Amino acid sequence: MTGLGSRLKEARIAKGLTLDDLQNETKIQKRYLAGIEEEDFTSMPGAFYIRVFIKQYAEAVDVDAEEMLAIYQEEYGNAIQEQHQKVTPPVLQRSSAGLQTSAKLQEMLPKIIVALFIVVILVISYLLLRDKSLDPNVDSDPLNPNNAIIENPTEQPKPSESVKEEPVQKLQLDSTSGESSTFTLANTEELKLVVTTSGDSWISVTDEQGEERMPGPGARVMLAGESVEIDASNAEKIRIRVGNYSVAELVVNGQKIDYPTQLIPQNIIITHTP
Repeated sequence: MTGLGSRLKEARIAKGLTLDDLQNETKIQKRYLAGIEEEDFTSMPGAFYIRVFIKQYAEAVDVDAEEMLAIYQEEYGNAIQEQHQKVTPPVLQRSSAGLQTSAKLQEMLPKIIVALFIVVILVISYLLLRDKSLDPNVDSDPLNPNNAIIENPTEQPKPSESVKEEPVQKLQLDSTSGESSTFTLANTEELKLVVTTSGDSWISVTDEQGEERMPGPGARVMLAGESVEIDASNAEKIRIRVGNYSVAELVVNGQKIDYPTQLIPQNIIITHTP
């Protein structure tokens, strides 16, 4: 021994450090630290790591690292380098064998892919045939070569649910007395009146409270070509006072009213029963 290991060990003991303490400080495995103290470098991973471990050990115990490395190089450096060079050829031989194996694998790869492809096709075909044989809706009768689905003749279609019909609007004449005619509007929530004049005519529209429903100035003479729309859906009854019925058209909820008389003027009364 050259004294390298003993000097480092004495310095460690002098600092009161164990190998475990030194391992925690340098992060070098304990077995490598013990190898340095015994100057047994055969278990070390390589010449580079030996130098690094010696340097770190020396610095941790306050010993001149360069001096320790010089002692190591003089005594062991060349021998350890030759030892690692002798190990190199077998590694190269294994690498060459690995390359030969890789080349063979590449040569066989197309055949492996084709074989896997055939296996996948066979598995898919088997699954399709199995599902077809298990399908209860497919008739295997030889008289039904197209495998048509046969419906159950005893099964009757379910009757469709009855659809609730919306009530139909009714606008009918109830009575006529003098210049007044009464109509009933039923089965609708709306009471919308459209008055259109093709000539001049006095028009007034009032509800059961006597309130005028004509827009703007109220009751007035509508001129030829005028048209007004009145929404009286909230009224129970309206009275339409028409000065000249021959030029005034009345439409209630899209339904035209036919004048019952030819009196001038006349009243059209509509009773609203939703």
